[in-house]
Amino acid sequence: MADKAALVAELTEKFKSSNTVLLTEYRGLTVSELKEFRRSIGDHASYAVAKNTLLSIAAKDAGVDQFNGEFVGPSAMVFVHGDAVAVAKSIKEFAKAQPLLVVRSGIMDGARLEANDIAKLAELESREVLLAKAAAVLKASLFKAASTFNAPLAQSARLFGALAQKKS
Repeated sequence: MADKAALVAELTEKFKSSNTVLLTEYRGLTVSELKEFRRSIGDHASYAVAKNTLLSIAAKDAGVDQFNGEFVGPSAMVFVHGDAVAVAKSIKEFAKAQPLLVVRSGIMDGARLEANDIAKLAELESREVLLAKAAAVLKASLFKAASTFNAPLAQSARLFGALAQKKS
């Protein structure tokens, strides 16, 4: 009984501290395949297999009600504490090789995600690429603004140069 209470407390803390939580079904996967899956998401997330009642109690204790009624069958949770896009990509890659891993639903920053939303998340470019594109857009905008501000000065200088040449 104490083990179950400790597990519920640990799961509750993971629910609270994760920015994204995904509900998966692992029916038919072997222990070695689950270990491989844990390694594939290890940098950004953790994977917890527990009884459905314990998952349900932990979610309720954490104030997460988006999974009500979904803890049926062999359920496990992916608790993302890093880059959710990287984890979604890892899940997609693993699921290509092991189609028995199924993502049912999830929550991200309090918003409910369906399986197709998580698939779309996996299609996004990495955070670094998106940041680089944003920086390039900002740089281009700043360059355009600088050249716009410099244009009247350059025109004035050319005008005065032409006048001086015409005078002489």
